[in-house]
Amino acid sequence: MASRQAVIVAGVRTPFAKAGTVFRGAGPVAMARFATRELLYRAGIDGTLVDEVIFGQVVPNVSAPNVAREVSLLPQFPRTIPAYSLNRACASAGQAITAAHDQIVLGHADTIIAGGVESLSEVPILHSRRMSELLVQASRARSIGQRLAIFSRIRPRDLVPVTPAIAEPSTGESMGQSAEKMAKENGIGREAQDRVALMSHQRAAAATEDGRLTAEIAPWFGGPARDQVTISDNGIRADTTLEALAGLNPVFDRKYGTVTAGNASPLTDGAAATLIMEREKALALGLAPLATIRSYAVAAVDPGWQLLMGPAFAVPKALDRAGITLADVGLVEIHEAFAAQVLSNIDAWASRAWAEKLGRKAPVGEIDWDRTNVMGGSIAIGHPFGATGARIATSLANEMGRRDVQFGLISICAQGGMGFAMVLERT
Repeated sequence: MASRQAVIVAGVRTPFAKAGTVFRGAGPVAMARFATRELLYRAGIDGTLVDEVIFGQVVPNVSAPNVAREVSLLPQFPRTIPAYSLNRACASAGQAITAAHDQIVLGHADTIIAGGVESLSEVPILHSRRMSELLVQASRARSIGQRLAIFSRIRPRDLVPVTPAIAEPSTGESMGQSAEKMAKENGIGREAQDRVALMSHQRAAAATEDGRLTAEIAPWFGGPARDQVTISDNGIRADTTLEALAGLNPVFDRKYGTVTAGNASPLTDGAAATLIMEREKALALGLAPLATIRSYAVAAVDPGWQLLMGPAFAVPKALDRAGITLADVGLVEIHEAFAAQVLSNIDAWASRAWAEKLGRKAPVGEIDWDRTNVMGGSIAIGHPFGATGARIATSLANEMGRRDVQFGLISICAQGGMGFAMVLERT
């Protein structure tokens, strides 16, 4: 029997919007369902053909902890489709795609919807531990008097909410602090970071203007009357300049730092979905695959070291598994959590000292910026944690077709010291 191949057939996403703007009040389930409905419509596939739904989400809502299952309960699907949600931090949607790949290659499925969603406008706010304990006690009280007695023990400090922080539980260090440390340790200067940010905005603006990015976006109808239409990402600044970026103050080390709001990705809401199919199944249905998932790899480093250097280890693994080198890659997509993180990993791939650390005879290779993040990246487009991987995979697969490129590479850093890489191939 011929080996089975998993291919990306189509991808659709919502606009990516800064938290607290377009999707305020919408919620992750609505966004994920919206992207999935549009994916089915654009791909022209019947929902009854879908074998499984897999979605990534990093900060789930306690009222709907398995967002993938809520997606699979859309009217377009039979209610018997299994679904699960996962969390590999910023690489979650990438992980959803590779999980779909594995099920298809193993013969367990032919058609899977894989994607991700994040609503940072609706981050759950927690009670203090003592307040939670008192509420639990009150719920078990057998009389109004007992309940009032418990409530009388509440103090003002108990009412202070606890907001989840974007920080490492193991170190207490935020992602931004980690990026700042990486910039210092790797000699990544402020101007170099700002230039990456400027390029991100300029390229994303150009790709929005010529329709490459907007072609992947399903317009969102918001507002009370559903008459506020958003057709593109609202974080892209076509008019920004190097001087404007240079004028921003450092956020995480105000005296000596170089990481600013301008050279880091913003907190973002959004959803993205991809249609992953077995190649022969897609062809039998008259669907043209965009790209084949050739290989992937994950890696992890000590979070207390350089938190966002996981891709330095994951990328060479994915290239080796694909049987190619970086020189064979025609297009590269690097997730831009922070410009400092992007530049640190790029320097590592080109470094002979890093090659020794990776146990390699030679460096992974030099990154060509003319072939890297050609439609901008997360600094400009935004970064809904759970959705970015599907956004990147869709953009890369589409651009590979436009440029007639055989191999494309994805690199994503993730919380917890993890790195994710995937190689796509046009066949």
